[in-house]
Amino acid sequence: MSMGLPPSRRGGGRRAPMADINVTPLVDVMLVLLIIFMVTAPLLVTGVPIRLPETRAKALDQDQRPTVLSIDQDGAIFVNDEPVAEADLPARLDDLRRRLDPGEQLFLRADSGLDYGRVMRVMGELNRAGLDRVALVTTAAGGGSNSSTARSSAEQ
Repeated sequence: MSMGLPPSRRGGGRRAPMADINVTPLVDVMLVLLIIFMVTAPLLVTGVPIRLPETRAKALDQDQRPTVLSIDQDGAIFVNDEPVAEADLPARLDDLRRRLDPGEQLFLRADSGLDYGRVMRVMGELNRAGLDRVALVTTAAGGGSNSSTARSSAEQ
């Protein structure tokens, strides 16, 4: 017969230190962080929200991140997600031409609801600055309005 005896008074009634670590709070925090990153990661892909036109052209293969000029639905112009005033556009494009390699393409993203003349004025400024390798960015037909996976290349 064995019975559990109360702790003896000689040891002072102290328990031995616990050597185990409770990992449940760590797992909880990690799962919350994982969910936060899974939700925010797709939002970081597109800098300027633009509804691109659709096309059946196949996607271009790209090794490096290209320079992107975007025009949103309000007509605001962005160079690599940085807003540019229309009056400052010629000087910014001249600076961009000096920094780009001669064979490097510039991607032009324009909202499908924009006036054709607005897009052509920006393309005229690109031509005036000497940036004549311009690729027009579109979405795949039926691929959704915010997906920019397919790109169509058209030089000026």
